Amino acid sequence: MRFSHIIWDWNGTLLDDTQAGVNAVNGMLAVRGLPTIDVPRYRDVFGFPVRDFYRAIGFRLEEEDWDAMARDFHDRFLADTTLRLHANAVPALENFRTAGLGQSILSASEQRILDGMLADFGIGHFFEIVCGVDNLDGYSKRNLGRALLARLALDPASILMIGDSLHDHEVAGDLGVECLLVAQGHQSRARLQRSGAPVLDSLADIPAWLREND
Repeated sequence: MRFSHIIWDWNGTLLDDTQAGVNAVNGMLAVRGLPTIDVPRYRDVFGFPVRDFYRAIGFRLEEEDWDAMARDFHDRFLADTTLRLHANAVPALENFRTAGLGQSILSASEQRILDGMLADFGIGHFFEIVCGVDNLDGYSKRNLGRALLARLALDPASILMIGDSLHDHEVAGDLGVECLLVAQGHQSRARLQRSGAPVLDSLADIPAWLREND
């Protein structure tokens, strides 16, 4: 296999949390008397920085306390009972480990939240490095990605980044690593295809893609 290391995105890629995200923002919209959204609308609009997404769905950020909004979202999100791993997440992680590939996580989630969720789902042992951010802003993970690449000290050509968003593709481009997108998370297949990166429907499709592209 031409890859020796996998950099995983977390939210939407390994973690099946799109509905939880929709539920959280809808709760926040409802208490402000603003129209709620459904999953297709969410996937058509969601992106980074998250502030732009909030504006697009109707929040008047100039009237808000951003830090309080971020805390409110995460409180609602973490309490949501729909949070779970994608059905094929653990098999995908196990397949890469069996093949001898290293694995890391690069996420725009706050580090303590990320570490806690990995522990709760019992999958932290799959990863050499887990990189989250030190805030709740949901802004970008470009700088974090550069720091991760420096820590890995690997040829970028040997690294595959797997994500569910156009931002993952942008970060992969910054790092000079190949990107594979999976359309089961926070952005629609139509949006992901505009990136020009390969787009799969499910984590279950990864082994076949690797065989075809090795």
